[in-house]
Amino acid sequence: MNVLILAAGYATRLYPLTLTKAKPLLAVAGKPMIEWVMDNLAPVPRIETTYVVTNNKFAKDFEAWADEYQRRQPKARLKIVNDGSMDDSDKLGAIGDINLVLARENLAKDDLVVVAGDNLFSEPLTEFAAHARGSEATLATYDVGDLEAIKKYSAITLDDEGAITAFEEKPQNPKSTLTGIALYHFSRETVPMFTTYIAEGNNPDQPGRFIQWLYTRKRVKTYQIKGTWFDIGSKETLEEANELFQQFTR
Repeated sequence: MNVLILAAGYATRLYPLTLTKAKPLLAVAGKPMIEWVMDNLAPVPRIETTYVVTNNKFAKDFEAWADEYQRRQPKARLKIVNDGSMDDSDKLGAIGDINLVLARENLAKDDLVVVAGDNLFSEPLTEFAAHARGSEATLATYDVGDLEAIKKYSAITLDDEGAITAFEEKPQNPKSTLTGIALYHFSRETVPMFTTYIAEGNNPDQPGRFIQWLYTRKRVKTYQIKGTWFDIGSKETLEEANELFQQFTR
């Protein structure tokens, strides 16, 4: 199994903080966001290589971070992939980046975990990986607990076995407070469908769109994340995350 961390966005909502530093490299409670991801993935068994896809603007910064991280965590196998984009106008989009890495690194023969580099979790992702093993696809979910808050995310509906039966991005009239988050597991049989999705001319941005397309073609299971999950979209929520995640550094 390989891991792909999405880190090629430009996070324009966080300007000017992200004009000179990639969002996943911004510090939360004393360490870069991407290290929260890496540290929570570290206990997961069977990970071969973790790929970080980024853009040409910040590729060298991620390479410097990866070198330093591997000195501290020598068991981590990291590879930075530059998608060649320079700004929002020529970005490939998250799904486009996934497809690029799959082709460039020849990853279609193995299972794949995809996670956003700015996803903050308070607990290791071992249970997610164990639950997802053997499925065609698994989406991590989180209960935001508020019908108004869910309007900023995707609302999903499940059957009795926890598989997706409905998926709606930014719903106007949500019926559920359960949202899908940017943490996915895809089997080696499902991974090639990224190429199909792109070839059909579908929107290459926002990985949730791929799940919205996929669940009508494959059975997509879900796993509800325990502990705290945090989505940073502004300077205010970055400050909030700094305070909240201090408790998890002790």
